[in-house]
Amino acid sequence: MKMIMAIINDARGDEVAQALLDANYRATRLASTGGLLRGGTTTFMVGIAHEQVEEALRVIRESIPPQDNPEKTQATIYVLNVRDFERL
Repeated sequence: MKMIMAIINDARGDEVAQALLDANYRATRLASTGGLLRGGTTTFMVGIAHEQVEEALRVIRESIPPQDNPEKTQATIYVLNVRDFERL
């Protein structure tokens, strides 16, 4: 089991949420703040099987269009191991 934590610029949050939903991935969306200027970000938590990681990452990457300024970060993505989880 894996968890993708994707911290996305707020401006792209809706596109990423819709792309994940369209690809049938369940995601928890959290409002977050970070960075030097305390800009708004959205954090997505996606719990998935190990085999689905690359496809889910592709969905996220494709929902974020290229930036004019390549030095500006639009997303930070972590892939974490999850030993167990429960859905109640």
